[in-house]
Parts: sequence; structure tokens; C-alpha cells
Amino acid sequence: MRKLWIILTYLVFILLIAAPLGKMATEAFKGGFSGFWASLSRPEALHALMMTGFVVVVVTLLNTLFGIMLALYLVRANWMGKRLKGLLNSIVDLPYAVSPVIGGLMIVLLLGPDSALGALFEQIGVNIVYAFPGMVIATLFVTFPLMVREVMPVLQEIGSQQEEAASTLGAYGWTTFWKVTWPSIRWAVIYGVILTVARSLGEFGAVLVVSGNIMNKTQTATTLVYQDVENFNVTAAGGVALVLAAFSAGLLLLMEWSKRRKGVH
Repeated sequence: MRKLWIILTYLVFILLIAAPLGKMATEAFKGGFSGFWASLSRPEALHALMMTGFVVVVVTLLNTLFGIMLALYLVRANWMGKRLKGLLNSIVDLPYAVSPVIGGLMIVLLLGPDSALGALFEQIGVNIVYAFPGMVIATLFVTFPLMVREVMPVLQEIGSQQEEAASTLGAYGWTTFWKVTWPSIRWAVIYGVILTVARSLGEFGAVLVVSGNIMNKTQTATTLVYQDVENFNVTAAGGVALVLAAFSAGLLLLMEWSKRRKGVH
């Protein structure tokens, strides 16, 4: 029975992961390396990859900063009542329950050009929806739980005794964080960063709604792949998708390395 489950697991892996990746790589190199390079060196592909990179960097920085802060508040803030903590926990988990497309629509309704806030921002020369800020907000909405849910269990496990002792000895809050808290949570933060980068790279639904998928302006790599497939340009789509898949595989290897590193220390 055990061997049967192992065989079934391998079959599922082959059918759902290995076979599609193999087919994608075949399509990407259908015209040889020159065809693969041509699909990546298109102006729209270069711009889409660059835009994806900018979104990933900004979202990862914001998610790391505010994710750690919120995790600390939810675990350590004694002034928060149980109801308030429960409400914040529910808000953190909202992206898990809401479709990314619906999340993108919510952003459009709140910050779009027809909304009061969107009109206010436009008056001061800042466009949110169908521009880079909206793409960052949409991706941040989808990825925000990842950092919080990685850091919170570690904070709960280590407790607050060491932090309280440092505070009693006269250490300031910032010193306590760097000297006591950070060494305990740094690997959880690394996991959160890797997950955030991977999720940001693959985000499609929310970004598609918020960005408008405007070529050479608000188009990301995933929305470019979608457009290429719609235009039956499968080879070009395969090239861009293969780059994203290779980057994601690299992130998985980095995750495994960090886990082993944590085991060593």
C-alpha cells in the first residue's frame, strides 16, 4: 500500500509539474536558442520583466518592514484587546479567502479614477490605478500574509522573557529588537522574503485588473505571457514563462539551503 501511494505521488508530480514544465521548455526553444533569445529581447518583454522586477523589490521591502511590525504587535502588544487582535488576524488572512481578481477590483473601486480618493490623488498628479502604485498595492495585498504568518509562530515560541530582561537592564526598544529579537526571527524573515518574492513573481489576477495590462507601461511578465497566449504566440510566451519558472526554482533551492543552514546553527 505504501509503495502504491509513492507511485501515485510521483505520477501526480509528473503530470502536474514535470510534464507542463517540459512542454513549456520545448515550446520556448522551438526555434532554437535564437528564438528563445528573440522572445526575451523584445522591447515589450524587456519592459515587462523590468516592471516585474521593480514590483517585486518594492513589495518585498514593504512586506518585510510592515509584516515584521504587525507580527510583533499581534504577539507582543499587551495593550491590544483580544477583539482587536482577532480583527487584525482576520484582516491579515483576508487575501487567503478572497480571489486576487476580487482584490484587484476592490482596489479599483477604492482608488480608481472614478472614486473620491482616486480623483484626489489625480489632482495632485499621482495616478494609483492603471499605474505602478496600483500594481504595488495589488501585489502587496496578495502577499501580505506571508511574512506575518512566518514570523508570528517564532515570536510565540521564543516568548518575551529575554526581551523583558533586556528592557529591565536598560536596553532601548531598537537595541532589544536587534540584539535579542532579530537573531531569533531572522530565518523566519528569510523564509517570508523568499515566499514573497516567489508569490510576487507569479501574481496575475489582481495585477491584471489594476494595471490594465498596457504594453510598455503597466505590463508585467505574467500578463505578457497571458497576452502572448491570447495572440497564439506560444513560443514567445514559453520563453518568458521559462525565465519565471527558472527563477522560482532557484528560490526553492535557496529555501532548502536556508533550511539546512538553520539546521546547522
